[in-house]
Amino acid sequence: MTLIDPHTLPARPTRTPTTRSVLMCRPEHFTVVYRINPWMDPALPTDTSLAVRQWQTLYDAYVALGYDVQLIDPVEGLPDMVYAANGGFVIDGIAYGASFTYPERQPEGPAYMDWFRGAGFDVRVPVEINEGEGDFLLVGDTILAGTGFRSDSRSHQEIAGIFGREVVTLNLVNPSFYHLDTAVAVLDGTPGQEHIAYLPSAFDEPSLAILRERYPDAIIVTETDAAVLGLNSFSDGYNIVIASRAVDFERQLREHGYNPIGVDLSELLLGGGGVKCCTLELRR
Repeated sequence: MTLIDPHTLPARPTRTPTTRSVLMCRPEHFTVVYRINPWMDPALPTDTSLAVRQWQTLYDAYVALGYDVQLIDPVEGLPDMVYAANGGFVIDGIAYGASFTYPERQPEGPAYMDWFRGAGFDVRVPVEINEGEGDFLLVGDTILAGTGFRSDSRSHQEIAGIFGREVVTLNLVNPSFYHLDTAVAVLDGTPGQEHIAYLPSAFDEPSLAILRERYPDAIIVTETDAAVLGLNSFSDGYNIVIASRAVDFERQLREHGYNPIGVDLSELLLGGGGVKCCTLELRR
């Protein structure tokens, strides 16, 4: 038997949580009555009360972690409004509004911008089609920006002009991972110690080359975990709320010094969303 000297093992990084401020929307009107992504099937029954209970578990987890959780009132007739991440992108008190691809969701854009104004944010009304933090992820001082299915690549130039930060375009090629936050998880966004996880098959080769070069220590998730939207998670730098069924991702996170917290949002998955979809970060 070969004995392993523990002193030769790589040191587990010290992960430090940072309190977050987030916006959420209770799924009081959640149902699936149209199909705008591969996850949605109007023929399958949905249970609104179950969706609310599962969402409440996520809300309670954030409160237990000490997060500042703000709520936007749900609007009848907008069943996807629960996916708050798509409502905009907020940095330094500036809220870049969303302009949705599909008519079914387009009224959500003005509803979220009205909330931002009422909360004191500097609202920038979009010219280009974009779906908010679903396709924009802040990693360090860089904005990773997804395109291919929802957000128009021209919104990447628009957001670069608004926030004055480097914007890196990534092209999504698998329709099941139609937003960037379904294919990339920001585990630690602290400048200088950026760490992400991603699913390689969700991207074209030029985008993969960018990810490999910029994040050589990234966690590569399995297709199985990605298929339950395991990457659609939310991190404070130490605690990471993930889909409870993403068991190998949970193992990988623990090995990298994080504290994964599993929640079941299986009902909301019927609409194509998970933890991150339900969470819009408010960066003052």
